[in-house]
Amino acid sequence: MGQHLFKELQRAYGFDEVAIVPGEVTINPDMTSTKLSVGGISFEIPVMASAMDGAVSPRFAGLMHEMGGLGVLNAEGLYSRYDDPYSVLEEIISMPQAEVTQYLQKVYTTPIREDLIARRVQEIKQAGAVCAISFTPQNAKRMSPVAVEAGADIVVVQSTVTTARHMSRSYRGLVFSELIKSLEVPVVVGNCVTYNVATELMETGIDGILVGVGPGAACTTREVVGVGVPQVTATLECAAAREDYYRRTGRYVSVITDGGIRTGGDLCKAIASGADGVMLGTPFAQAAEAPGRGFNWGMANAHPELPRGTRIKVGTKGTLRQILYGPTSVTDGTQNLVSALKVSMGMCGAYTIRDFHKAEMVIAPAIKTEGKFFQMSG
Repeated sequence: MGQHLFKELQRAYGFDEVAIVPGEVTINPDMTSTKLSVGGISFEIPVMASAMDGAVSPRFAGLMHEMGGLGVLNAEGLYSRYDDPYSVLEEIISMPQAEVTQYLQKVYTTPIREDLIARRVQEIKQAGAVCAISFTPQNAKRMSPVAVEAGADIVVVQSTVTTARHMSRSYRGLVFSELIKSLEVPVVVGNCVTYNVATELMETGIDGILVGVGPGAACTTREVVGVGVPQVTATLECAAAREDYYRRTGRYVSVITDGGIRTGGDLCKAIASGADGVMLGTPFAQAAEAPGRGFNWGMANAHPELPRGTRIKVGTKGTLRQILYGPTSVTDGTQNLVSALKVSMGMCGAYTIRDFHKAEMVIAPAIKTEGKFFQMSG
């Protein structure tokens, strides 16, 4: 083969290909603090439930708050299109797989109602919870003021790929700096995977950035359009942008890794890669209290011409409390995520998430299978 390359490819890493190196000093897990702060709002655990209709309902957002985390409600989902979204959920859950994408495309064409956005925000606030609500860029300018007026504490602007410079013929693109000024609540934006885009987004004044394109269990973006970057590399890139931006401005923007996290080990690796927190969809869709009752589907699923999500049967694995805090008797790392994080931080001598960012990591392609013959032949 000749040496003439059309483009040079950079190696990128996912969770299964890296491991965290233990520290020279270890500390007791109960001495660690897992606090996350987004635009001045503090959470006991650095865990968010993603704005998927099968994972977060207003009630589930209340439960996430009780557990110390944050549930983000999809403001463009069933809860703001139907007075009774639960009967539509019932249909989605019970429908045969062959028909469900078409049905989703149909139910998500019912118009979004601003009065229902306000009602769902109020339901979350009545539960005493911090209310975070998610919009796509095309609706954020028009609809997020309605949510904030109703009491929303955090606005999340989310699309498969977000840039600070979206080119569109049809409308003057969403200008994040203008949106942030007008809302006066923390704004979290996603999703992105590169240093330059993360830097540009931070410069608009946002408070948090979501990292991840293509890794989620219910996401088929990589299969359908071939776009995505493995999460460890994506997180390292965006965390580097955060550090440089912080050094330059003194303003700290939280980095949230969103998608592809299945186990406590993945969560720990995301944070050791520089994330301040994580956003999980499918693990929470597996909670007994989840509205999707063992099913989950992506937000891009209902696209009328090119659905990039699929309804997946994820099963019900345990209660929300078990998934986050245990007790658990499963050995695959899918439960007791917070304790896993605290134990990992302890092994690395990290008192805080910021300390944990300094943990050394290695490329370890075989570490999951190394010496695991008996587990794998079970």
